[in-house]
Amino acid sequence: MKQVLFLCSANYYRSRFAEHLFNWLAPQRNLPWRADSRGLKVDRWGDLGAISPYTVETLELRGLSINGNHRRPQQLVLEDLTKSKLVIALKEAEHRAMMADLFPDWEDAVEYWHVHDLDCAEPEEALPILENHVQDLVDRLAIT
Repeated sequence: MKQVLFLCSANYYRSRFAEHLFNWLAPQRNLPWRADSRGLKVDRWGDLGAISPYTVETLELRGLSINGNHRRPQQLVLEDLTKSKLVIALKEAEHRAMMADLFPDWEDAVEYWHVHDLDCAEPEEALPILENHVQDLVDRLAIT
């Protein structure tokens, strides 16, 4: 099973949405892929809780219940990168510099998307954009 790793800053909102959505969509297309997610600066945000209520609510609105799968946000470590076939950071303007600081050898190996965090866009705007990116990724992986 190949792994895609979604990265955001806190591993609380965007990356968790992408992870759960991908893991729901991929089996529907019989893809030999599984998603996981990590944060680049988890400690910077303090204790936000396990997962964003916006993430849970939006997934549930799409018929996807994560049934209490509310693990705590996890900090990215080198092993996460080495075991992943594909690594996607959710906002280049935010995450490229973090990757350069934390894992400079990996900065250019990451695929960068452009999905805003809560400081720049409401969930009603950002999560549908992220959903489209994840769906496009599933489509792309289905033809490779």
